[in-house]
Amino acid sequence: MIVDDHPMIRDGLRARLESMPGIRVVAETGTADEAMKHAARQPINLVLMDINLQGSSGIELTAQFQQNFPDIAVLILSMHNKAEYVLQSIRAGARGYILKDAPGSDIVRAIEAVLNGGVYYSAALMPIIAQPRVKEESLTVRERQVLEQIARGASNKSIAETLDLSVRTVETHCLNIKRKLDIEGRSELIKFALENLRTERG
Repeated sequence: MIVDDHPMIRDGLRARLESMPGIRVVAETGTADEAMKHAARQPINLVLMDINLQGSSGIELTAQFQQNFPDIAVLILSMHNKAEYVLQSIRAGARGYILKDAPGSDIVRAIEAVLNGGVYYSAALMPIIAQPRVKEESLTVRERQVLEQIARGASNKSIAETLDLSVRTVETHCLNIKRKLDIEGRSELIKFALENLRTERG
């Protein structure tokens, strides 16, 4: 199944994939809801997943597939080469990550590797995957507390009241957390907090 919010990209991928022996595209969609419906209706071995979807995130959808359809392998196909996207995709259960500007032969090799039970990442991403990253363990106790409150959907003002801090101090903690985790923006911070909390609780 191809999950990408650009019809032209889906058309190009379908044409390329259906020229491969033994590969059949059984579904395609640009939304998370439709992807889940397709997965529930018919047998699917592999999903080529974009990160930017209509009203959702391919990383979040990958985690949903891992939970609801663990036998379906997910291969991320994205234009983003940022470390945090790659690492979040791995944590969500993706079996590989391919850049959209990679050679067509890379996509073919990635699909073959994943269908055979392996993993595959674009060569350009290997330095990101191989190098040691600053992880959540580097956060202070107070920063962990702030992160947990963020995962619960609390605003900075609410966090300040709960932890008996000033709003300015909470904002500083948020900036430090984003710097340590290489995250930009509140939405990415919330996603990381949710994924991190889910991972800790199993």
